[in-house]
Amino acid sequence: MPVMTAPVSRYSRAQAARILGVPERQVTSWQRAGLIADTSDFTIRDLAGMRSLRDLQHKRHSAKSIRVSLEAMQRAGFADPLHSFAPVSQGAKLVFRHAGALLDPLTQQLAFDFEAPKRALTVVRRELPRDQQLRDQARAQEIFQRAVQLEERQETLSEAAELYEQVLAIWPKHAPASINLGTILYNDRRFEEAEKRYRTAAEIDPDYALAFFDLGNVLDELRRLPEAIVAYHRAIQLVPQYADAHYNLALAYERTGEKRKALRHWLCYVRLDPVGPWATHARLQARRTLASERLSIVSRFGKMAG
Repeated sequence: MPVMTAPVSRYSRAQAARILGVPERQVTSWQRAGLIADTSDFTIRDLAGMRSLRDLQHKRHSAKSIRVSLEAMQRAGFADPLHSFAPVSQGAKLVFRHAGALLDPLTQQLAFDFEAPKRALTVVRRELPRDQQLRDQARAQEIFQRAVQLEERQETLSEAAELYEQVLAIWPKHAPASINLGTILYNDRRFEEAEKRYRTAAEIDPDYALAFFDLGNVLDELRRLPEAIVAYHRAIQLVPQYADAHYNLALAYERTGEKRKALRHWLCYVRLDPVGPWATHARLQARRTLASERLSIVSRFGKMAG
């Protein structure tokens, strides 16, 4: 789970990974794919773009598909689409929100965003939409981007929370705002309030793996392990390669005494994220469980292993 860091103006690769709640190798992977700058010194602006990449990959967009969309936007004359626009998942397609409309990077067509899941995009002329709802959504997205930047500094967390509240007042179905507000509440140990925010995000977007992962974390803190296990399973069902969800699910199974079920997820975590202290801990837990299983078999057959 992400940990709080002291307020700084720039972040190392390891610090960025902790803030985003991803393995450090994921940041390196984004750099190799050309999605972010090849540097070891990141700004708050960089973190905002990386957060978008994290959320898109949780929605099963590959690094290759994201890169293709970003390059298409750049060819269309948008120099920095990851920061200037809000990337939005439309099923398997990646589009970008701008001025209250959605821009398909491959076709260069604008479309209204009616927030209706699985509804086909309706093509319109490339001009600023006048519909009040669309203007409100554009305003909410601008506020959201400011909140994301404020969230990275401890001294501006309360201001970020207020801005996320504003976003949700304007646009109640803004799932990322609900997630981010929930995380601020979680880190402030206001677990019941955080749970409500995470559940809201999961209801808004049932395919949002991060919502279920965060919901599992807060339910774990509330000692409601059976519910936490269900939430982690949903996150993994949506994104089978979600290493942190496997790790936390294994921990939850350990706490309920279901070591055999935990074993599978310890091994999954090690396969997905083989380097670092969490991988070392996962290997140790797996070895202990396997050793215990061997002793159980020896006892059952009434003889000692040679």
